[in-house]
Amino acid sequence: MTMISPDETRSKDQIFQQIGDAIRNHRTFAVLSHMRPDGDALGCQLAMALVLKELGKEFVVWNEDQPGDKFDFHSELQLVQLPPEEPQDFDVVLALDTATQVRLGTPLDKVRSAKLWINIDHHVSNPHYGDIAWIDPHSPATGQILFELFEHQHFPITQAVAENLYAAISTDTGSFQYPNTTARTYEIAAALVRAGVDVGKINQQIYESYPRRRLELLRELLNSAKFSANDRIASFSLTREAASRLGVTPEDNEGLIDVIRAVKSVQAAVFFEELPEGKIRISMRSKTPKIDVSEIAMAFNGGGHKLAAGARIRGSLEEIETKVLEKICNVVVN
Repeated sequence: MTMISPDETRSKDQIFQQIGDAIRNHRTFAVLSHMRPDGDALGCQLAMALVLKELGKEFVVWNEDQPGDKFDFHSELQLVQLPPEEPQDFDVVLALDTATQVRLGTPLDKVRSAKLWINIDHHVSNPHYGDIAWIDPHSPATGQILFELFEHQHFPITQAVAENLYAAISTDTGSFQYPNTTARTYEIAAALVRAGVDVGKINQQIYESYPRRRLELLRELLNSAKFSANDRIASFSLTREAASRLGVTPEDNEGLIDVIRAVKSVQAAVFFEELPEGKIRISMRSKTPKIDVSEIAMAFNGGGHKLAAGARIRGSLEEIETKVLEKICNVVVN
């Protein structure tokens, strides 16, 4: 794969045209996104796949992790598959909503060769890997970038494409509540509704269809909640033992950090999750750009946005909690 540096002289229109030409002029595609996909990742993978289908292309949609039950509402979810044992060749690989290439996980090793890598993302920490990269850290969701790409290139936005883009944008903006939500975001949402999205139905499927075990998980997490720096930092943690005892799946914890972030005094929240092989997954959320959690995450080889970031660190839960909370405390206090 050819690695290029960001080319600041190329405009958005020029890069969108390059991406559009690459899609039109090639036949086989792999559509990838980050491991443990969230709504933005899955929505983007499926929306892109459905556009490729409308254009008559051959494609696969791979992810290291199979989507859980909570994502059943996504149109054509069955397209997302685990990568096969044998590596394959493609004309184009599309990496969507993935800040660093390693976060693509096992599908990365199953691409034997590709003529072209295209990287579309909105994480400020993305190093612009690939042959063509469009990274817009001002966009609240990669789904918003894809809508603008499809619109710019006059690609078909069917109802199924619209539903996946709406889910991508809604979940990454906290149902259009986060500070990075713009007037343009609402305009795109309106266009997606005009394309056939049933807002009431899809919002209920996204936000009001959780299994009971998620409530039990929240109870467990709240019992472990800690506050520091005069209640300006909140955190909770999930051990492997608790996850096994409750029978929870990885997607069950998505969004639960917002419960402690919503405390009035809290400026930053952290969720620590014990993983296999001696690693700890860290998710961080901030209420203010003055506390840039992406910088904190990058100090631990992670990344993300100013207000939402994460990392995976090798070590014990207690050790990692101490290190990360000390780092955040230094930022909050100073």
